[in-house]
Amino acid sequence: MISIRQLLQQKGDTVHTIGPEATVYEALKLMAEHNVGALVVLKEGELQGIISERDYARKVILHDRRSKETRVSEIMTEQVITVSPEQLLEDCMNLMTEWRVRHLPVVEHGRLIGIISIGDVVKALISQQAFLIEQLTRYIGRR
Repeated sequence: MISIRQLLQQKGDTVHTIGPEATVYEALKLMAEHNVGALVVLKEGELQGIISERDYARKVILHDRRSKETRVSEIMTEQVITVSPEQLLEDCMNLMTEWRVRHLPVVEHGRLIGIISIGDVVKALISQQAFLIEQLTRYIGRR
């Protein structure tokens, strides 16, 4: 079983953030620059929300709004599901499925310490399963 802390140690704890008063255009530019699908929204170091490509598609494009005039705070998701570094990957997969989210900020003692995506979770679970299969194959081969 892999914990979120272990996953962050492997993938790194870099979190790309933006302020709520930034424009959606600035957020999209930052997402493209860092090749990420979401940004954590922070104000004075406190978690305010998360903005994703999905928010942009559903709340800007479909409503014919302008990304250079719309603020992040107007379209971000405010009710953010977070996880602790001690939680297991399976817990995160269940949360992501239940809440239909693709990104989970990782918070420890009220402080943002990382973010995991559905891609991170799937990659880690596949790696974990491949390791287990290899171990079982070796065990069976010895008999």
